[in-house]
Amino acid sequence: MYPTTVKNLIECLKKLSGIGEKTAERLALSILNLDDDVIKVFEQSLKDAKTKIRRCKICNNLAEDELCNICSDKTRDKKTICVVENIKNIIAIEKTNCYHGVYHVLDGLISPLDGKNPDDINIKSLFDRVDNGEVLEIIFALTPSVESETTSLYISKKLENKNIKISKIAHGVPLGADMEYIDGLTLEMALENRKYINE
Repeated sequence: MYPTTVKNLIECLKKLSGIGEKTAERLALSILNLDDDVIKVFEQSLKDAKTKIRRCKICNNLAEDELCNICSDKTRDKKTICVVENIKNIIAIEKTNCYHGVYHVLDGLISPLDGKNPDDINIKSLFDRVDNGEVLEIIFALTPSVESETTSLYISKKLENKNIKISKIAHGVPLGADMEYIDGLTLEMALENRKYINE
């Protein structure tokens, strides 16, 4: 149906996460209509993303230098570390503009069923940061799951003699949600994590 060059482009686009056949076709045809200047920028951006991007040596976030923008920011609270599963979680939290500490990217969660043990994710460097710095609080910002609970518990146990506050973000009923449509697990977590308003 398509010339070989277009077929190759479609196959390349399908390698991107979340891109299926139809979307890849649509994107490939859109690319054919782009100006030469835009194509040059696009091409250079792809090359730069592959050659210039590395992991921050402190928190494991994306960076162009040794440190990411957050770790190199002198205004950030280096005594508070928010532990996240992946880089996308940092972006989500940063969009709220309400957290001013630093991060630590685990790149996965402990999951014995999937063969992922503590040594398989980025935990050791978190312990090194605690040992080498003046960390006062660790906040777990992990998606609610058995794996995230296992990971949080493992890290908490390892840090229990370090005199550090350990917390996790609240989970429960979303703002504006209709109670009758909330699933049982979410309601259970909301009840367990309830806050008292008369304290």
